[in-house]
Amino acid sequence: MKGLFIVIEGIDGAGKTIQSKLLQKELIKKGFKAVYTSEPSKGFIGKFLRRISFKGVKLNPEVETLLFAADRFQHINFEVAPNLSMGKIVVCDRYFYASLAYQGAQGVDLNWIKTVNNFIIKPDLGIYLDVPVKVGLSRISKRKKTVFEKSEIEEKVREIYLKLVKEKELIFVDGNKPIKDINNEIVNLTLSFIEGKKK
Repeated sequence: MKGLFIVIEGIDGAGKTIQSKLLQKELIKKGFKAVYTSEPSKGFIGKFLRRISFKGVKLNPEVETLLFAADRFQHINFEVAPNLSMGKIVVCDRYFYASLAYQGAQGVDLNWIKTVNNFIIKPDLGIYLDVPVKVGLSRISKRKKTVFEKSEIEEKVREIYLKLVKEKELIFVDGNKPIKDINNEIVNLTLSFIEGKKK
């Protein structure tokens, strides 16, 4: 089997990280070579983006878009693409759709975001974990918030994600269910996709 690129998206507090890591773990158990990765990446631009976000530094949204695109370019070329070329399943916690949602929510033109990200590898499977904004924010209330984690921004972010679901860019998964139930659904979606590719 050639490599498979799976992306898990959602607002802050949706459970993306835990579900991405659980999916990787389950795939390994089933005999697949699977790796977990995330955006912002572990590269120097990604580290910079994480640092300023948690410090509450607010960048111009267009500048932010370009920085995320630059980090994504590095991430794809040094992590995603090499693993895919080795036939591995890459499970990514946030990806290009997060730029559409988060920078789009701040008024950046969606077509321009797509243009500056025209180098991306399109995921084989894109999953959107949906939770109401109040639920997401309550889940992350104990951790230090980033500049994006405000209800008015997150509401707009969720709207864009739901639009992407409607456009069939992402598959909707209810993030309000128990963790294990969500994991089972995502694993089943992934296995069904793999089976479909074999036919």
